[in-house]
Amino acid sequence: MDPSTSQYGNFDLIKKVKLDYAPIELQKWTSRKTGLSVVHVDCESPLVKGYFVLRTEIFDDSGRPHTLEHLVFLGSEKYPYKGVLDNLANRAFSNGTNAWTANDHTAYTIATAGDEGFLRLLPVYLDHVLYPTMTSNGFVTEVHHINEKAEDAGVVYAEMQGREQTPGDLMALKMQRTFYPDGSAYRSETGGLMERLRVLTVEKIREYHGEYYVPHNLCLVVVGRMPTSTLLEVLQNQVEPDILKHGQVGPPAGWKRPFMETPSIAQPQISKAVTEVIEFPEKDESQGEIAMSFVGPTYDDMITRKALDLLSTYLTDSPVSPLMKEFVEIPSPLCTYIYVIDSVRAGYSAIEVYLGGVPTEELNGMYSKLIDALKKVAKEGVDMDRMATIIKRDKRRFLNDLESSPGEFYSATVINDFLYGDNAGEDIPQMMGETDRYNELAKWTNDQWVKLLNKHIIDNAPVIVLGKPSASLPEKLEAEEKARIAAQKESLGEEGLAKKVQELEEAKKEHDRPIPQEMLTSFPIPPVSSINWIPVKGAWNDSKKALSSDKELQAHVEKDGSDLPFFVGFHHAKSSFVTISALLSTADIPKHLLPHLKVYLDAFFSLPVTRSDGTKLTHEEVVKQLDGLSVGYDIDFGQGGLFLNLIRITIRVEPKRYEEAVAFLKDLIYGAEFVKDRLEVTIAKVQQSLPELKRDGSTVLYAVTGDLLFDETSASKASGILAQMDHIPKLAQKLKDDPEAVISDFKQIRDALAKPEGVRFSVYGNVLDVEKPRSPWKVFKDLKSTTLRPPPRSSESLTDLGKRPAKKAVVVTHPSIESSYGIHTTTSIQGFNHADQAALRVANEVLGATESFLWRFIRGSGLAYGAYMGLDVEAGHLSFNVYKAPDSFRAYEEGRKVIEGLVDGSIPIEQTVVDGAKSSIVYSTVRSVSTPGSASSVAFLNQALKGVPQDFGREMLEKMQSVTIEDVKRVLGQYVLPCFQPESSVAVVVSSPAKAKDIAEQFTKAGFDVESRVLDVGADEADSSDSEGEGSEVSEER
Repeated sequence: MDPSTSQYGNFDLIKKVKLDYAPIELQKWTSRKTGLSVVHVDCESPLVKGYFVLRTEIFDDSGRPHTLEHLVFLGSEKYPYKGVLDNLANRAFSNGTNAWTANDHTAYTIATAGDEGFLRLLPVYLDHVLYPTMTSNGFVTEVHHINEKAEDAGVVYAEMQGREQTPGDLMALKMQRTFYPDGSAYRSETGGLMERLRVLTVEKIREYHGEYYVPHNLCLVVVGRMPTSTLLEVLQNQVEPDILKHGQVGPPAGWKRPFMETPSIAQPQISKAVTEVIEFPEKDESQGEIAMSFVGPTYDDMITRKALDLLSTYLTDSPVSPLMKEFVEIPSPLCTYIYVIDSVRAGYSAIEVYLGGVPTEELNGMYSKLIDALKKVAKEGVDMDRMATIIKRDKRRFLNDLESSPGEFYSATVINDFLYGDNAGEDIPQMMGETDRYNELAKWTNDQWVKLLNKHIIDNAPVIVLGKPSASLPEKLEAEEKARIAAQKESLGEEGLAKKVQELEEAKKEHDRPIPQEMLTSFPIPPVSSINWIPVKGAWNDSKKALSSDKELQAHVEKDGSDLPFFVGFHHAKSSFVTISALLSTADIPKHLLPHLKVYLDAFFSLPVTRSDGTKLTHEEVVKQLDGLSVGYDIDFGQGGLFLNLIRITIRVEPKRYEEAVAFLKDLIYGAEFVKDRLEVTIAKVQQSLPELKRDGSTVLYAVTGDLLFDETSASKASGILAQMDHIPKLAQKLKDDPEAVISDFKQIRDALAKPEGVRFSVYGNVLDVEKPRSPWKVFKDLKSTTLRPPPRSSESLTDLGKRPAKKAVVVTHPSIESSYGIHTTTSIQGFNHADQAALRVANEVLGATESFLWRFIRGSGLAYGAYMGLDVEAGHLSFNVYKAPDSFRAYEEGRKVIEGLVDGSIPIEQTVVDGAKSSIVYSTVRSVSTPGSASSVAFLNQALKGVPQDFGREMLEKMQSVTIEDVKRVLGQYVLPCFQPESSVAVVVSSPAKAKDIAEQFTKAGFDVESRVLDVGADEADSSDSEGEGSEVSEER
């Protein structure tokens, strides 16, 4: 397409913006006939991402935007089969479609490896969005139905059941009701309240679709490398004709733009602070949460909104931030975290402040304390040196984000413009001028920052919502739910209940209609050769190591001084940044000290440090210097979700700061001072964060599973919620009684981590722009030459039950949730290059891909929001995972039937399913290496830790191409079926009190030895327990 062209078929060019700070161009086009808009963000990436966005406004809590989002995927006019869209997506080098519903829009998403599959799928996807079938049977399974026990179920219902009583959702809904004026759609629960979902009808959803799912209310945001003309050609020739056939020729007379031309445009009028209290179910009543909302600047006041973003960073981002010092970095924290976000609304923005882990007795007074702390900041003035550092670092992070995730950044920007910006695209250049805003704000004075703080926070009245835990509420909710179901059962009677069951069975049969194979095979799978992989070059400190290397990079390393006596790997990819990492083995840490690691990690970047030249830095100076040096820094267990008995420390910098970063890394490891006051603060923060962590069903599920399968040598287990609940109070007391002993413990941990035989270093990113890549590492002069041990693997930390899972089931009653979660584990292949890995990965994808067997039989029947298989070749485990299930046992039982049917042939496996699974794995592989940082990091992971070739992922793709249906059936029988048999598996379930007993009984009948537990809520509540026996604002993803 000629760059000067302003028309293409029906489409007119509205705006074109070429960035001067990144190789990115944005074009916005609109069809003059249908009103359909498309924005193409052309940027370098092996992935193409699509976000198909509709403005969705709702003035009630029926959940129609959310339920419609789910029904869209169940078939369309041209493709009237459930699952056809995702089956075709799987053949397009994708891992299926997704969507989310926010309170002002619904977005349908797809990401593919390369553009060929994306462009082929685009007309199919839009047929589903604009012309879905929306059948009554689809509503029954996907939205709501009543099962044979008179219980309410359905995919959407299960999702909302898992959310509705969480602190975040309860507080968000209360905030919406209080903050926004009557008549505003922002007051609504777009996900749907359960009581409203129970009475919703498919007819109401169809009406909603007819009003909002129209081409002039739809914007296609496409991010990735392709000719814009190719994208427009597909829309012009394959999409526009169908729209015109339906008589959709732009906005009808009287159509009003959602939010901007409706009552939702009215701004909140908050003249004085308003406080509301909401209780949430939680046995541990020690801590609550606080949300505050302030009316912010107008949507198009980009400079003020960016200034507020930077000011919130200044106030909250690190241990040296004023609010963190005042409320968090103290021996008795008044909260465990604070964050501030900006939410865009119609014509204005909302400034939202959230404080978590607040002692219950402090809830009422925290707003006053916050304002007092901010007045102190205003009076004393802003630390302009630190603000300058924050602006420079934030700009670096912005450029880093553009490199690593341009889709995420620009999709959000363009979506906001579509919702609230000028229709002619006049706001787009200003939106894209992020670097100009950084440059302008760098010139601001202290007076300007203080004025901003006073105007938008200190002198601005908020709505405040206090979230208070209630120990009596879980039992109350349980009793009410049981009574409601009993009344529902009585009201239906045997005949009515039988009718509901029959209705569900008929709906399942409708969804089980097979997709015609020719509909799938007519959609060819793109060649792998069409993918633009990011090239990575590898080299090593010691070229004699038995690891392949690139000649150019190896020469670049070797010309910089002599060999080092320790392991350093270098991996280059085209980037503006370079990352250094230290990987330290925990194998030599005494078992009794492993639970200390949680505190060690949390304190690592905020301890005083003695530099190699003798300079002593306070913990505040450490944080300030790191912020001035880096794009970011982190410490965590493992790499890529593997090798969790390693600790990984990373610092990401511009190439010119490389030598400084290496020296700082050395001093952080060896020069940290474990002083009592900093340990005391960190321990207090960890201790205060535990109650909130316990409220999450998934967190508890994984902790209990890890406790069963892994022994005391597992570093990640020792740092998990169960171990920390026991350990942290004891550590806090020991620090109080004998601080020198605790300090000695942490020094012992450091000495164990720094043993040369367990230390590896990694450099990845723009290594070729680093003038001296090797010699700066000589600062690690204390690391002597030794034999490097293999990295410790999780298979070395298994319990007897972890080695031979059998018969055991643990059912945990969790008072803070209303659904259930489960993990079932069996032994499987072990090792990264096992001969059966290709076949087993394909088999798992055959089971778990979107709209494949587990999806259809479990999610499609409303038995759970999701179910999938997990493969851990490091530990040698395979798992079946269920989340947000009304009854996890029923989901497990259905999974067993599916696997048995696939193995014995009663449920056939079509070649198209296997082909789609292979194609989907192509996408997953490409996604894992889709940025310069991830591509070079994975190369190191493969070679240095896994012991496989640098391009192992691509080699595995080649092996998968030869996997047959018979191979899939073989590994399903050999490895997967044992996961559903008591004699070869263990099960852990975390359930609401209402279902826990019933689930335990069902597992007992199935042949498991069941242990029932009640979540430990702490000593203060233990006696009462024994005597008894996420927000509306948060987007909902499919």
